[in-house]
Amino acid sequence: MTGYFSSPFPRRASVGVSVGGVVVGGGAPVVVQSMTNTDTADVDQTVAQVAALHRAGSEIVRITVDRDESAAAVPRIQERLARLGVNVPLVGDFHYIGHKLLADHPACAEALAKYRINPGNVGFKDKKDRQFAAIVEMAIRYDKPVRIGVNWGSLDQELLTRLMDENQAQGSPLTAQEVTREAIVQSAILSAEMAEEIGLGRDKIILSAKVSGVQDLIAVYTELATRSNHALHLGLTEAGMGTKGIVASSAAMGILLQQGIGDTIRISLTPEPNGDRTREVQVSQELLQTMGFRQFVPIVAACPGCGRTTSTVFQELAQSIQADIRKNMPVWREKYPGVENLKVAVMGCIVNGPGESKHADIGISLPGTGETPTAPVFIDGKKAATLRGPSIAQDFEKMVADYIEQRYGHGKAAAE
Repeated sequence: MTGYFSSPFPRRASVGVSVGGVVVGGGAPVVVQSMTNTDTADVDQTVAQVAALHRAGSEIVRITVDRDESAAAVPRIQERLARLGVNVPLVGDFHYIGHKLLADHPACAEALAKYRINPGNVGFKDKKDRQFAAIVEMAIRYDKPVRIGVNWGSLDQELLTRLMDENQAQGSPLTAQEVTREAIVQSAILSAEMAEEIGLGRDKIILSAKVSGVQDLIAVYTELATRSNHALHLGLTEAGMGTKGIVASSAAMGILLQQGIGDTIRISLTPEPNGDRTREVQVSQELLQTMGFRQFVPIVAACPGCGRTTSTVFQELAQSIQADIRKNMPVWREKYPGVENLKVAVMGCIVNGPGESKHADIGISLPGTGETPTAPVFIDGKKAATLRGPSIAQDFEKMVADYIEQRYGHGKAAAE
């Protein structure tokens, strides 16, 4: 891997924005962020979820600030997180009355690391520009960046209507879909220009333009990227649940990232009832890691299985090691610098097992159906051991732990 970004396309040049010390854009690594779904006024629940998201790897966390009780809770949430050692920037998600909440709750305005403004509902008719300006002026006063987040579900209807009318007057009018895409792009750019006219620096502005269709998202961000050098936040809104949401988000954002577009991402998954909110963080990390843009956790390569692998041992071992890595990464990041670059292979038979295991830092080739019940282990490309018997899985897990300690921990220091 060459640096953080190995795409054959050059990274789009953007102005870097510091969000509570986390740099978005300006050539910095693509940042992973997430959002809580708790009632922000419930301090205990919100603190617990922010901490869980951060432990999972979220580098920025957004919280809803929709009423006085939520705004009043923000500084207490920040204080509680600080006492827990959770130092993650909090972004306030404002709609409709953000200008009022920031003015009435200065401690909230100070505690947040960034404000999110939706130009489609910040105000209407003659109040729109005034209320937008009020939030921008607050950002200037407290030295905070903003994300101008356009969403086609709440798109500025005055702008859309004007563009639709102008389009109909053309000799060869565009489709309604094309006009809507243009309205989304214009809403973001015009809002950014207004914020800059008020006095907010470009190094304090991040743009997003979220839609729920994969092709729409690609088209909108491709256009936005050519007409602006603001840092860009990528996200497919209303992506959905489970594999549908994961596939749609990965397809859209993967194409954009491959083209060098995007400075921070959030994969917006609808969780299962009582599901784990941290899943969206894991998927974001896996997208960036599998594309070779960043390294977050050791990679576990495992074969898909076939008729030669009627045993489930290799599947269970791969699952166990993957779970163990996820569980331990919050500690390993501090204890074993560089461990995120580790590659482990768990293979199920002799066909590709030895070769794949040699390519990994440490790998095992388990016996397939009818093969001799032995499992060669390869370390740094060389055969290091042959495991036998009912404890193959446990023995290999111990070898992985020993290898991590020897390569990244005290064993490395002693060897040096």
